[in-house]
Amino acid sequence: MSIQWFPGHMTRARRQIQEQLKLIDAVIELVDARLPLSSRNPMIDEILQGKPRLIVLNKADLADGEVTKEWLDYFKKQGQVAFPVDASTGTGIKEIPTQLKLLLKAKIDKQISKGINPRAIRALIVGIPNVGKSTLINRLAGRSVALTGDRPGVTKGQQWIKVGKEMELLDTPGILWPKFEDMNVGYRLAVTGAIKAEILNVEDVAFFGLKYITKYYWGPFKERFDLQSEQPTGSNEPDEIVEIMEEIGRKRGCIVSGGRVDLEKACGLILRELRAGKLGRFSMEAPY
Repeated sequence: MSIQWFPGHMTRARRQIQEQLKLIDAVIELVDARLPLSSRNPMIDEILQGKPRLIVLNKADLADGEVTKEWLDYFKKQGQVAFPVDASTGTGIKEIPTQLKLLLKAKIDKQISKGINPRAIRALIVGIPNVGKSTLINRLAGRSVALTGDRPGVTKGQQWIKVGKEMELLDTPGILWPKFEDMNVGYRLAVTGAIKAEILNVEDVAFFGLKYITKYYWGPFKERFDLQSEQPTGSNEPDEIVEIMEEIGRKRGCIVSGGRVDLEKACGLILRELRAGKLGRFSMEAPY
């Protein structure tokens, strides 16, 4: 089974990006630091046609720092320039113009040697929905020029944005690929909020997230919800995870008539706290 998801505006965004490529010097590919591989669009390589690229791991403040270091090592071994940032606070943002200049150094030096005064670098920002492109642009520009929101699909069209005298950015809507052949990729994206809630069952998404979180981040998770349950292990793990969902539902008042736990409401609450970083820093995948 694969997850189908490709709204019309994403088709248009892909076509518009390809139409603008001749104007672009370099690409800033924004990924989610909690799942750097799953949040990379496999169509991007084909779309960008070999343009020089920076990989920016956004939301690094929410990711497991040790795992992020492993990802930086992974990308370096792939011959790609990658570094973490937190667009919401601005941490690491000043590194982007510097890295762009290094990436384009040969081209800039060639222009200077010919007596040409280099123009502002034109960079395209791409990434999946809700990865923080608009927040990053506003930080770079030093003003609110792009719409932001904690949900996918806020940016609807392209816009050029000047960043001082040395850089111009082309913002684009987030683009997902036509379908997720690997269900795990789809679920990881749903856990972190890159896919709209109605695409997948909220209980399935929460179960997937908790299966991972309770395995690798049980301590902070148990502390956050003051759980009496034991860490799920072995063949009884699925039932134990459901019991944890129900315990959280009872503690947080997710109760319906008859005293039953509203599991859907409890799962929605868990996912909101997970996405907001209230359970502590975590990563949903590691490279090794």
